[in-house]
Amino acid sequence: METYIKIAQFLLSLSFIVILHELGHFIPAKIFKTRVEKFYLFFDYKFSLFKKKIGETVYGIGWIPLGGYVKIAGMIDESMDKEQMEKPPQPWEFRSKPAWQRLIIMLGGVTVNFLLGIFIYIMILNVWGKDYVAPENVKKGFNVADIFKDLGFKDGDKILKINNEVPFDVLNVNKHLFLRDISSIDVEHEDGTQQNISLPEEIGLNMWQSGTMEPFTPRIYAILDSILPESPAAKAGLQKGDKIMGVNGDKITYWNEFTNHIRNNEKGKDIQIKIARDGNDMNIVVTPGEDGKIGVYPQGFTSDVLKIDHKDYNFIESIPKGISEGYWTLKDYISQFKYVFTKKGANSLGGFITIGNIFPASWNWEAFWHITAFLSIMLAFMNLLPIPALDGGHVVFTLYEMITGNKPSDKFLEYAQITGFVILMALLLFANGNDIYKWLTGKF
Repeated sequence: METYIKIAQFLLSLSFIVILHELGHFIPAKIFKTRVEKFYLFFDYKFSLFKKKIGETVYGIGWIPLGGYVKIAGMIDESMDKEQMEKPPQPWEFRSKPAWQRLIIMLGGVTVNFLLGIFIYIMILNVWGKDYVAPENVKKGFNVADIFKDLGFKDGDKILKINNEVPFDVLNVNKHLFLRDISSIDVEHEDGTQQNISLPEEIGLNMWQSGTMEPFTPRIYAILDSILPESPAAKAGLQKGDKIMGVNGDKITYWNEFTNHIRNNEKGKDIQIKIARDGNDMNIVVTPGEDGKIGVYPQGFTSDVLKIDHKDYNFIESIPKGISEGYWTLKDYISQFKYVFTKKGANSLGGFITIGNIFPASWNWEAFWHITAFLSIMLAFMNLLPIPALDGGHVVFTLYEMITGNKPSDKFLEYAQITGFVILMALLLFANGNDIYKWLTGKF
């Protein structure tokens, strides 16, 4: 059932985004009296699930859920209608329109998608508001990854400022370190001393290469929440609610201290764990499995370690905040492209399964609209890439014409369209091939 819910959310979100994207082309085309022959959600190779002609346009739904399209008369696009292009240009055709009108038609889709993303963010903030964690509300400080300890950070640090500014939501520190230009962080160590720590320019790349995507995680107490059945911990007698007091004679307070001891335990050696249960202390000996794990999970965040605040926005307040959300969504998405052009980045590319998996397993309208806003802005950027067969490729050729006064020949545009289509299909196959590999190897 969870899989079906994810698929339903994905198809609904994709349909919504694609229809509005194509309307972004359709409306200016009609304004400039350009004939639109087809308006399709999904692709209709060989047959359609539904179609109906209204006026000069056939509206339909295809059976291949890879997007959608509008077929504009006199335009070299994915339809590759060579027969039409061999005829003399007609006044209602795309190729007969001035370059500035063609440019507006081509930019319509990406413009609508970006504005749609901003509008959704505005409405999310107005309807649901925003949860956040102020720096002072991470009450026990953060666990710190080893590569950041080398820079001067310590377990238990409280983050006071990032780039000399108090962060609105301190839990965004990991994402900002990875995608934004963070040059310094002010922290307060457990002993009460404060320190301004400078960060190297390549800190995001260091996180990517080391696989340290969450170098700062709020500390929680070492209290067990669940025990895997038939695990070493279950066989040894550990129970939900047990408070870890010590491991092999060393005092334990926080969960990261406990996991560090388990991780560093000598392979094949028993672990003596001191726990508090129902007001009594006891020692339990656990024999780790072959993978070194014992099969326990901690309790989640409680109010004594992490306090979550909420901010509501009226409609006027939500407008600038929504615009800011859209801007930073686009900027962060562009920033991560530098990681794609690495071996690890190429292997991490995902297709439809990856996108579908970002939707929650149960229906949640707030999460649905957040993801839809992100996908709309992502689609706007991807479509603007200067690749033939994408809107960005058509824009480049039109700008070239406007600047030089020389229009590329139909034959050149035809070959460019084919080349772009081959590139896109190769990327599509590669990304979805990665998905299939991850699914077969159980990495999803």
